[in-house]
Amino acid sequence: MHNRRQWLKNSVGLGGLLLTPSIGLSAKEIELYRPRPLEKSIRLSSNENPYGPSKKVQEAINQAFDHACRYPFAYSSKLAEKLAKKHGVSPESIVITGGSTEGLKAAGLTYAHNGGEIIACQPTFLAMMTYAKQWNAEINWVPVDRNKGYDLQEIEKRVSAKTKMIFLCNPNNPTGTLLPAQELQDFCQSLSKKTIVFSDEAYYDYIEEENYPSMDALVRQGENVIVSKTFSKVYGIAGLRIGYLIAKPSIATELKKNIMAMTNVLAIAAADASLTDTDFYEFSLAQNKKAKTKIYEVLDYLKLDYVPSSTNFVFFHSQRQIEQLQAQMLQEGVVVGRPFPPFLDWCRISTGTQEEVDVFVKAMLKIYNA
Repeated sequence: MHNRRQWLKNSVGLGGLLLTPSIGLSAKEIELYRPRPLEKSIRLSSNENPYGPSKKVQEAINQAFDHACRYPFAYSSKLAEKLAKKHGVSPESIVITGGSTEGLKAAGLTYAHNGGEIIACQPTFLAMMTYAKQWNAEINWVPVDRNKGYDLQEIEKRVSAKTKMIFLCNPNNPTGTLLPAQELQDFCQSLSKKTIVFSDEAYYDYIEEENYPSMDALVRQGENVIVSKTFSKVYGIAGLRIGYLIAKPSIATELKKNIMAMTNVLAIAAADASLTDTDFYEFSLAQNKKAKTKIYEVLDYLKLDYVPSSTNFVFFHSQRQIEQLQAQMLQEGVVVGRPFPPFLDWCRISTGTQEEVDVFVKAMLKIYNA
């Protein structure tokens, strides 16, 4: 009985600590990094950066209004030159897109229309596959492995003459898993001899493993690899819709034929300024780590399993159907992620501002201790 009383005492103490409000940002930090305001209904469902656009980026957007009467082609070319230098490729290898989602859709359409096969793990980010299916592509779904990561061995077994593309989301959305660096490199090097390998690196900046490689290295080697990048996550400009693809020139030329929405001069100016705003970049990563740590703490306290994440979200075992948890959390003013079959009793929660995560923690403690 003594041990049980002590356990209860410790649990209550930790719960109280979790409910302690986080230390807010200074007035200067608010001015520079622009946290979104705390709303009545907190949306932690879309993996958005809760900060930004930064003051520096906002100033660039304002100045770009003077060029809003012009088409974006010339401005896009200048950004492509800067991105080419960043990734060590030629400007002809850069395809500017209206968010990385447009790049994923263009690639699926380019290589898998009229019955071409795409191999992808499930669950993963669906934009490419959902769009390609509308153009009669076939999707070969491979279940994630026991660690909820991409099963590279099973993917390799399924590659055939009809396989037009392999889609990798790394780190994976929604599970947050990261492929072992050497396994990833070996896989992409080998399989790109047989088909196109697409590496979606939307969350690459959140990886904490030192010297973790981008697959842009294989593009520099002339392999059949396409890499997608975005300004929506760590750079905090999801609403402006700008991303890009990196591929060898012959592939990039084909991809450009299916770019439809493109982007605009304001987004181009914002992206250009983001590349030099290292203060905001580092601030975003630091705040994401703090938020993720507090999410881990409440999940540990509630004894809910989760996948250690290399992203700006956490995938955890809710131990109840996601629709039920969604409704319960919404009553507490928190919007969480949608269902991700086949893991219908798992939940994806995005990191938010420290204040938003405090609301999430309070809601979780109330719901799971009811």
